[in-house]
Amino acid sequence: MSTSTRRQVHDAMSRLGYVRRRAPRGVSARRSDQLIAAVVCESPQRLFTEPFYARLLAAADDTLAGHGVPMMIMTATPNTSTITAPPLVAGTVDGILLIGARERHPLMVTLAASGVPIRSIGRLPDGLEMPYVDMDNRDGGRQAAEHLLLAGRRAIAAIGGPPGLPGACDRLEGFLQTLAKAGMTNVPVAYGDFTHASGGHAMQWLLGRIPHLDAVFAGSDTMAAAAIQTLKRAGRRVPDDVAVIGYDDAPIARHTNPPLTTIRQPIEELTSVAVRLLLMATATGETPANNPILPTELVIRDSA
Repeated sequence: MSTSTRRQVHDAMSRLGYVRRRAPRGVSARRSDQLIAAVVCESPQRLFTEPFYARLLAAADDTLAGHGVPMMIMTATPNTSTITAPPLVAGTVDGILLIGARERHPLMVTLAASGVPIRSIGRLPDGLEMPYVDMDNRDGGRQAAEHLLLAGRRAIAAIGGPPGLPGACDRLEGFLQTLAKAGMTNVPVAYGDFTHASGGHAMQWLLGRIPHLDAVFAGSDTMAAAAIQTLKRAGRRVPDDVAVIGYDDAPIARHTNPPLTTIRQPIEELTSVAVRLLLMATATGETPANNPILPTELVIRDSA
C-alpha cells in the first residue's frame, strides 16, 4: 500500500472512531446468525438494468444460501458512500462482498480501514490492498486481438469500458498490447460505461474517426450489441465489412443479429469462489492469502 493510501486509511479510521474487533482467544469468529453484505459500487438504476449484476448477485445468493447465510444488497456511489459506510463498519455485517470497485471511490479507503472481512469481485484499483478474485481480463483482450489479426483485419478500433474500473482497463490493455506486438499502434479507442447507449455513441464516434474500419472490440456485450446496430444503420455489414467482438458472453450475445463472437468470463464460478473465500475469512478470522485469477475463453459465433 502506498504512503498516500496508508495515510488515507488511517484518516478514515480516525473519522470512524474505529477499533479493530478481535474475537476472544479460542473462540470462533463465525456466528450462527452471520450476515454478508454485497456492496455494488453503482447506482440502483445500473444495478437493476445491467444483466451482469443480476447474474453475479444470483450466484452469490445461491452460494451463501447453500451455507445457510443470508445476503443483503447495498449500492454505493461516491455521492452515497458516507451513508453506506457506517452500517458496514459498525458490526452489522460479518463480511463484505465488494463489486465494481473503482478508482477514487471514497468507500474503498473506509472499508480498507474497517477490519471487516472483505473479498472483492474484480481486481482493486492500484494502491489498495484487499483480497479479490478476478478474471484474466488481459488475456481475454489478447484472445480478441489475435482472433481479429488471424482473420486479416487491419483497420481495428476498440470501445473501452470505464477507465477507472480495473477490469475494463485490463481488457483494453490486453487487446492493445497484442495489436502493438503485431505492429499496430495508435489504435483508435472510444470509451463507454458498459451501457447500450454508450456503445452506440462510441461506435458512431469511431466511424467518424476511421470510416473504413474493418473490426471493433467492445469491452462488454451490451456495448457490442449497440455497435452492431450502429454499424447497420451506417450501411456496414457485420461481419463482411466490420467484425465485432464483445466481452462477457451474456445472454444478449446469442440474440444479436448476427450472434456475437465474445469473450466468455465465468461469472458464476468467479462469484462462488469469492463467496467461499469470504466465508472462510469470517469463520477463521484469517484472510486466505491467495487472489485467484480465473481463465477467460473466446466464443466464436457469426459476428467475427
